[in-house]
Amino acid sequence: MRKLVTAAFVSLDGVMQAPGAPEEDPTGGFTLGGWTANYWDETMGHFMDGIFTDPFALLLGRKTYEIFAAHWPYVGEDDPIGKAFSAATKYVTTTSKEPFTWENTIALRGDVAAEIARLKREDGPDLMTQGSSGLLQTLLAHDLIDELRLLTFPVILGPGKRLFGHGAKPEALKLTANSVSTTGVIMSVYERAGEVKPGSFAMAEPSHAELARRERIKREG
Repeated sequence: MRKLVTAAFVSLDGVMQAPGAPEEDPTGGFTLGGWTANYWDETMGHFMDGIFTDPFALLLGRKTYEIFAAHWPYVGEDDPIGKAFSAATKYVTTTSKEPFTWENTIALRGDVAAEIARLKREDGPDLMTQGSSGLLQTLLAHDLIDELRLLTFPVILGPGKRLFGHGAKPEALKLTANSVSTTGVIMSVYERAGEVKPGSFAMAEPSHAELARRERIKREG
């Protein structure tokens, strides 16, 4: 068995679209690409180094794969992330029959959730997502993510592709690591912790006003 780890840059309001550059992903009229660029510091560098320390295989949606394939193979052999990404096996969810140009790339077609569940059952390095907001909705909907490694930036972006979109469903998480950069970026690692267990701060004996409020909410829907 191997874990599936989601590593992502997100804004305070949950947007993850085009963190690296204005031209990265302007779909949907997104105009704020490159919103992470002015926040990097040494603390964040250490956190990112830790993400890629252990062996991993990349799991990517087609659009993120195309962004990566047009960038990382061309950064030079001295770039450690580019070198690691090129060496890693890259599983790409796609319906296209176009051949891949980046070495060590394998297409996942058909029932994507079933294919990824099969990969998780195999021996091998952990699977790691980067970007791929559309793919993440499938992973969330099928409970396939084991760990979240999030860098939350102190910026509100408004409309854009989100980490927790239509695929998200209720689930409790356990915070296993946390640090803050000098620029206010919160770096957190979460593991799955079962179902959400609601509690209540309400009075044991609700007031007449509270009972009336509840009835009004029922009527109003």
